[in-house]
Amino acid sequence: MSVISIKKKKANLIKTFKNLIKQEKFSTQIEIVRALQEEGFHNINQSKVSRMLTKFGAVRIRNTRMEMVYCFPLELNIPNTTSPLKNLVLDIDYNDVLIIIHTSPGAAQLIARLLDSLGKSEGILGTIAGDDTIFVVPTRLFKTINLYNSIQNLFEQKL
Repeated sequence: MSVISIKKKKANLIKTFKNLIKQEKFSTQIEIVRALQEEGFHNINQSKVSRMLTKFGAVRIRNTRMEMVYCFPLELNIPNTTSPLKNLVLDIDYNDVLIIIHTSPGAAQLIARLLDSLGKSEGILGTIAGDDTIFVVPTRLFKTINLYNSIQNLFEQKL
């Protein structure tokens, strides 16, 4: 097999792989393997698919039918290093005990790390972050409403 035909085959595999992921209907790597095999890529296996998912930044998220499927994060505006932080925070709310921050999908860990770096001197005892939700616990010395207002100002959120 010539170098040119190997490169063409690899390019076709990548193109087909990306088109399949964009369909947002595959829940497992094995499903992706089977779909690629149906497209004529018979020597593909789960470990190759896993490497491709990592290389191209695919992630699993819930689709509109509440199924966990693979997709490309840029399609969902998942944060990257050029995203302004204030654009990642969608909503901030609080009660007597803690503050809840809702973010763009995938942004919660980034925002929580920023808040944790502010630390106790700024009134943050700690955070717990999921994919798009953060729980912020204030220190004893800070009233929740005061920390809420500080976080609102930090991310320029308007009531």
